[in-house]
Amino acid sequence: MSQSAPHVPVLLDEVIEALDPQPGDVIIDATFGAGGYTRAILERGATVHAFDRDPDAIAAGQKWPETEGDAPRLVLHPRRFSEMVESMAEAGISEVDGIAMDIGVSSMQLDQAERGFAFSSNGPLDMTMSQSGPNAADFVNEADEKDIADVLYRYGEERQSRRVARAIVAARPLTTTGELAEVVRKALRYRAGDKKDPATRSFQAIRIHVNGELDELEQGLSAAETLLKEGGRLAVVSFHSLEDRIVKSFFRDAANMNPRGSRHLPEARTTPLPRFGQLTKAIRPSAAEIDRNPRARSSTLRAGTRTAAPAREHAA
Repeated sequence: MSQSAPHVPVLLDEVIEALDPQPGDVIIDATFGAGGYTRAILERGATVHAFDRDPDAIAAGQKWPETEGDAPRLVLHPRRFSEMVESMAEAGISEVDGIAMDIGVSSMQLDQAERGFAFSSNGPLDMTMSQSGPNAADFVNEADEKDIADVLYRYGEERQSRRVARAIVAARPLTTTGELAEVVRKALRYRAGDKKDPATRSFQAIRIHVNGELDELEQGLSAAETLLKEGGRLAVVSFHSLEDRIVKSFFRDAANMNPRGSRHLPEARTTPLPRFGQLTKAIRPSAAEIDRNPRARSSTLRAGTRTAAPAREHAA
């Protein structure tokens, strides 16, 4: 494989501006990937604790010189980011200055056909971020037709989910991404040259389901609230409406901005103190960034600052 240019993550400058890492700060990169955010944070003089459930990402990170020595500036955690409270406690750390989260599948995972995430190249039907446990082939070949349709509708917003699920069941067994993509395209009468490949929605849905991504996101946001010190900053980049809806709702709830019932009823006397403030408006990539990296097109950054209010109880 030829040596590629260093991976630049989406909205890098905006994430670093939101975090504002300072020398001596402890920052969590909850989704290490190729380490683009981590590299920029290290250059600002902070120490990074990086999480990733993908063993390939952790193995690559272990080659970084910042992981060496008695007081490494990069500490790798081969775990889900929803487990960051427990993992940081094991490292003797109870609070941090900032947390970056870049949700969803990484560019490296998409670019490796053998990982089975992309329909644009043929590979085994896997899609597991951790490279372990039940995978996409297990789901499409063993799940009931109704369950498949529900997943496609809920996580892919596929309006013809029943038609696609019926076609998947009829075509079983499926073993490659190419086979699955062709089944979906045929079911939805796709023609080469159509603006968007309909397999996009089904692949997104199955990947989210296999990896439990939305539950992971909700638990990760709760963990971030628990770990951030007063004045600590949380920056979250999402890539589709399902993720962004969760992030937006989390910040609005934590800032006491969500609607609170009927205006005809008396207001509750005990309004909880806001747990986050200084919320940013949704930040999206510039046209120049989209030109450089088309995958940035759907990304959204939201950020906020932790207040002194106690965190809600975090379920481990």
